[in-house]
Amino acid sequence: QVQLVESGGGLVQPGGSLRLSCAVSRSAWNINIMGWYRQAPGNEREMVATITYGGTKTYADSVKGRVTISRDNSKKTVTLQMNSLKPEDTAVYFCHAETFGGVRYWGQGTQVTISS
Repeated sequence: QVQLVESGGGLVQPGGSLRLSCAVSRSAWNINIMGWYRQAPGNEREMVATITYGGTKTYADSVKGRVTISRDNSKKTVTLQMNSLKPEDTAVYFCHAETFGGVRYWGQGTQVTISS
């Protein structure tokens, strides 16, 4: 069974930084897209950033210039470096992986809270 294990969430003051990491279990193969989504209370889940196997990155407009996504294909990990964090970045962040065949997997979510 494919598992995505996230780490790195927490409480940070506005203007601070956080790094989220996600590791895909060894049983996963043929992973194309990896990325991060988030969901704030009362809102739908939204894409934050994604990166393809080949390294093509996509960012939500709301985080462009503040967030950097990277991945290590050999280790099946994806990392989200978030800087200049704002209170509106507060949400549960979910790791996401999608195979070349379109099968999607989700992590359990990690809470990110931006507050003074």
